[in-house]
Amino acid sequence: MNFLEKLEELPRLCKSLILLVNDLFLIPFSLYLSCYLITGSYGLSNRIPWMVYLSLPIVTSVIFLKLGMYRAIVRYLGLKTIWTVVGAASVATIWLVISTKLFYAGAVPLRVYAIFWLLSILCLGGSRFFARQIFSSLATGRLRETKPCNKKRIAIYGAGATGVRLARYISSTSEFIHVLYFDEDKKLFGREIDGVEVFSSAELKRLCKEHAVDEVYLAIPNTDQNKRKKILEKLLDCGVRVKTVPGFARIVSGESRVEELREISVDDILGRDTVLPRKELLSGCIQGKTVLVTGAGGSIGSELCRQIVVLGPKKLILFELSEFALYKVESELKSMMIKEYSVEIEIIALLGSVQQKKRLLQVMRAYDVQTVYHAAAYKHVPIVEHNPIEGVRNNIFGTLNTVVAANETEVETFVLVSTDKAVRPTNIMGATKRFAELVLQGISQSETKTKFCMVRFGNVLNSSGSVVPLFARQIENKEAITVTHPEVTRYFMTIPEASQLVMQAGFIAKGGDVCVLDMGEPIKIIDLARKMIALSGYKEKTASSDGDIEIKIVGLRPGEKLYEELLIGDNVTGTEHPLIMRAEETSIPWDELQKIIGELDKCCHDINVKGVRDILLAVISGYDPECDIQDKVWLENNIRIKKQQKIIPFGSSS
Repeated sequence: MNFLEKLEELPRLCKSLILLVNDLFLIPFSLYLSCYLITGSYGLSNRIPWMVYLSLPIVTSVIFLKLGMYRAIVRYLGLKTIWTVVGAASVATIWLVISTKLFYAGAVPLRVYAIFWLLSILCLGGSRFFARQIFSSLATGRLRETKPCNKKRIAIYGAGATGVRLARYISSTSEFIHVLYFDEDKKLFGREIDGVEVFSSAELKRLCKEHAVDEVYLAIPNTDQNKRKKILEKLLDCGVRVKTVPGFARIVSGESRVEELREISVDDILGRDTVLPRKELLSGCIQGKTVLVTGAGGSIGSELCRQIVVLGPKKLILFELSEFALYKVESELKSMMIKEYSVEIEIIALLGSVQQKKRLLQVMRAYDVQTVYHAAAYKHVPIVEHNPIEGVRNNIFGTLNTVVAANETEVETFVLVSTDKAVRPTNIMGATKRFAELVLQGISQSETKTKFCMVRFGNVLNSSGSVVPLFARQIENKEAITVTHPEVTRYFMTIPEASQLVMQAGFIAKGGDVCVLDMGEPIKIIDLARKMIALSGYKEKTASSDGDIEIKIVGLRPGEKLYEELLIGDNVTGTEHPLIMRAEETSIPWDELQKIIGELDKCCHDINVKGVRDILLAVISGYDPECDIQDKVWLENNIRIKKQQKIIPFGSSS
């Protein structure tokens, strides 16, 4: 341990005493030197009485003590320290004028006072900031005899104000070593900021390897998503973990600080620029109205509720089957209203199933519901494929019950949250969601006072059924990432963006039409997995190269298809919102559909899986199952009674 390390280990009281001794010496030294600089000799310095030299540091130290200068942690001194030093030096100069008049009979040139003021600021402030630099360097390991091997070596992308602030915070800690800056501004290349050189982003890969960088921090909060995506593409080959500061809006609003780094999210990787919602479209079906959200505890349902409460509804009714999910979303909304928005909206949390029509009717009548967002559904493709009867009951009859209840109680607007899997479906889940759309299209053709519409979109990031949380868990545990097929692609959108577009589409829709959200370009799931691996600081493990995490192809699951679509036909028109399209699609007359629903209900009542499948095949245009019947109970019973020893082929079930 060297001298500086021993100095760092001293108790705080000892460090404060060292600062005090420093001041007691530097103040009279400043006076002595200023006299010499003005006169060119030591004559005036020696003639000034000792009482002046003694009183000056005492007065200054008392002021510093009152201002808390000896309580401050040297490593964290900042701008406030400079002003405190200037104030103390000014008071000391005033006292110098008074004391020389009291204790010295001779004349003191006015320039001595001015030089003393400047020298005292330089000596007192300079000594403190020199000490700050010493302790900061000790904290980062630069001045230690042996550098700790467990410190993370950090590069910061962005040498602007945000990057510098982040770097100074890092330098004040003992866990990281800031080794590099990267930027795209050519004016900064080759320059140093606090002793750290700025390099071109073109040298990312080489320099990260040469300097053994562990993590790169993105300090570019006000950069648009497309540019962020390009920067992240550069970082993919560097083999380092990437983190980012919060968004510019969150920093400006005070919700987050620059130092609050977060992991790179998938929406950063996808590079989607979110179109700001239009207030009049958002609040059109909500402000001052009683709003009901079914499936309020789910991914989309809960986000709809979060967006709704800030738009000033009269009442918000949470309708949810899961007790825990209902409790969780109700608690969050009430806390959010008090802490973030200081608004009071009546929130009514109700347990119930959309399969209970009387319960829905009772709720809508009791609260005079004006707007319904129907988000309750079974959405997990393999689970619904293994439980088709329950999928039909919940997704089709649950929607039917909610639609009929809304129609009978003359709800103003009814919005069904649909899915891209309803387009030319290859699974039971998609078929049931398309049937649910047909229900809304059919009843819209009858005499109804309710505007029924549906909003169709693809996957939402970080939802309960999304691959993103699964990949994140697998990467965190350094397990193999499981991808169903190398060519499988999906559309993605963030949950808040999807929810806002659902609410705007509900206002834009005319009734009976399908609103389709523009999801941007689809992305290959295997490419998404590779990017998540790279930006977590790992390398993909393959047969030809060593790495950290393997991507394992496990095969398509029952009912899953490679590509998703958003439109059935080509009859599409734009709307007043650039990301919302209106599609006119074929439907079934309400009278005819009611007969089909009756047959479907009988098949469900009889647990006739084959009958349900046959009806869906006959009714849903483009329904082309990827697999045979997968109902586990139905298959087990067939084996048990030895009537069928294998899965029914397509031909006999169509």
